[in-house]
Amino acid sequence: MDLYQYTYNLVEQIPDGRVSTYGAVAKALGDIRASRAVGRMMNQNPHPDKMPCYRIVYRDGGIGGFAPGKDEKIKRLKKDNIQVEQDKIINFESLFFDDFKTTYPLKKYRKKQLLLRKKLTIKDQIDKSEISTIAGFDVAYPKNDFDNACSAAVVIDYKSKAIIETKTLFQQTRFPYIPTYLTFRETPIIQKVYQTLKTKPSVLMFDGNGILHPFHFGLASHAGVLLNQPSIGIAKSLLCGTQRKNNTIEYNDEIIGKALYAHNNVKKPVYVSSGNMITLSTAYKIALELSKYKHPKPVRQAHILATTTLKEQLS
Repeated sequence: MDLYQYTYNLVEQIPDGRVSTYGAVAKALGDIRASRAVGRMMNQNPHPDKMPCYRIVYRDGGIGGFAPGKDEKIKRLKKDNIQVEQDKIINFESLFFDDFKTTYPLKKYRKKQLLLRKKLTIKDQIDKSEISTIAGFDVAYPKNDFDNACSAAVVIDYKSKAIIETKTLFQQTRFPYIPTYLTFRETPIIQKVYQTLKTKPSVLMFDGNGILHPFHFGLASHAGVLLNQPSIGIAKSLLCGTQRKNNTIEYNDEIIGKALYAHNNVKKPVYVSSGNMITLSTAYKIALELSKYKHPKPVRQAHILATTTLKEQLS
């Protein structure tokens, strides 16, 4: 689904002389978590003169941002007979619209996510002695959401740590970043770059969470299940849970991840979690062994490759 176009279609439902909010549009998409993504999509709107994104404001009536500028947003609101004073809409409550006709697509994505989660296993399906190669994956995004993103895969030899294969692939992503829905943004392009690899990796490593996720099924778990391979999640920030003194991450009375400090100079850790077909203990040991720097080598090199390749493409 093109979630950008779906969102723009929702905004076009707002009647003349009425306004809605980022949160109301997010709820019409199916999840309030999408509020910031709605703001991003309004800012990225390629046709601001045709699609009335200026009618989207803050929940307190504050006018919010607008790509052509705040003054232009106020001008267009006033043209709709909407009065603005000190960057706030007068009589906001009476002008507020949220009666969208919608199929709540994010609810459907969540249902799909939870159904696929039933296929997840976090038991070791491979012995460490059997691991020969590990592939890291990452995706780099352009400033313009309508340009192609770059997915990168880097395969390393587990024992020597040498890079033995790299691949990149460009594709447009029409799903914005929404917390807990990252997999639907990245898995399609990651699957495609995975399919170009000549080497079948023993283990997959992703720049994203595994079961360290409010629904216990982040990018690394989702992709691991779809590709039917052992997978590990490596996240830069803590999406949920609390870090304990022993660096394990507890969420709802369950240990679902562990903070990894590659060396004593690292102040902010990365967060390791089981993706699929692997225990947290094994995932952590593998990640630590591959962490000469802050991030384990497979995802670090995939990140470098994706970002540099994207820059070269755009220059």
